[in-house]
Amino acid sequence: MLQHGDNRQVVHFCSLEFPKDEFSLELSKLNNYDDVVKRVASHLNLDDPSKIRLTFASHNGHAKANKPQPIQYRGFKHLSDILAHKNKITDILYYEVLDIPLPKLQGLKTLKVAFHHATKDDVVIHTIRLPKQSTVSDVINDLKTKVELSHKDAELRLLEISFHKINKIFPLNEKIENINDQPWTLRAEEIPEEEKNLESQDRLIHVNHFTLGASWYPVLHNSGEPFLFVIREGETLAEVKIRIQKKLQVPDEEFSKWKFASLSLGRPTYLQDSDVVCNRFQKDAFCGLWEQRYLGLEHSDTTPEQSCTANQ
Repeated sequence: MLQHGDNRQVVHFCSLEFPKDEFSLELSKLNNYDDVVKRVASHLNLDDPSKIRLTFASHNGHAKANKPQPIQYRGFKHLSDILAHKNKITDILYYEVLDIPLPKLQGLKTLKVAFHHATKDDVVIHTIRLPKQSTVSDVINDLKTKVELSHKDAELRLLEISFHKINKIFPLNEKIENINDQPWTLRAEEIPEEEKNLESQDRLIHVNHFTLGASWYPVLHNSGEPFLFVIREGETLAEVKIRIQKKLQVPDEEFSKWKFASLSLGRPTYLQDSDVVCNRFQKDAFCGLWEQRYLGLEHSDTTPEQSCTANQ
């Protein structure tokens, strides 16, 4: 029942995925959570109101850029409480239609993981939904049931990618409850055989693609897909280049234009073919979760785009 007088409130509901899809309902400021979602579900011809998730976000046509804050199941006593969220008055709420009831979803952690196939260029985004106390190992085991592996005993790892750099390689025992896949990208990939039995002098380094902007003070821009790569004791850049070209399948004419540099804090030190690469990557060159030194491949941004599909 609507309350009359000053308690009437027209609320505009926008789809979180498609903000231009909106409708308005006249409600009461005294409506509770269940009252509101029932009205929304009725408008959308949805049988189960518990599959509606409401979200608070400022309205400027770019909801995702405003860090939408989902409202917990039965997360307000009166509608007026949420419309005055954090001292900001609004008459707009966003909504999503979920595939499972919100109370059940709140006990789960949902992660979007981009799986990079070992031999194909295609990337498939998988939505992984597991109990919050699950670990990275559980994510990988779940992924293995959904992806095409190069062989049945393939091992996977989970990486955090940001701005075309590898931020972190997740340990298998890390709880997924604290993993954030926004704005970072989570990437899963097979661990190459050559990385599984490293000699004591081998180095597993980060490799990034980059360009330098044309200005009096060139700014370094990372691009493309970063990757991990093994360099061996005594190996020269000329030898490393052969293996990198084979890995990336770059034609000779294009690859001949690439420059190679050791980068630290965004400053490139260019390498010659005769340089022993591992000398630039001693163990004390690493610091915390962020790699302070990596091998940079400088070239125009012509790396092939990997096709990307979503798999729910």
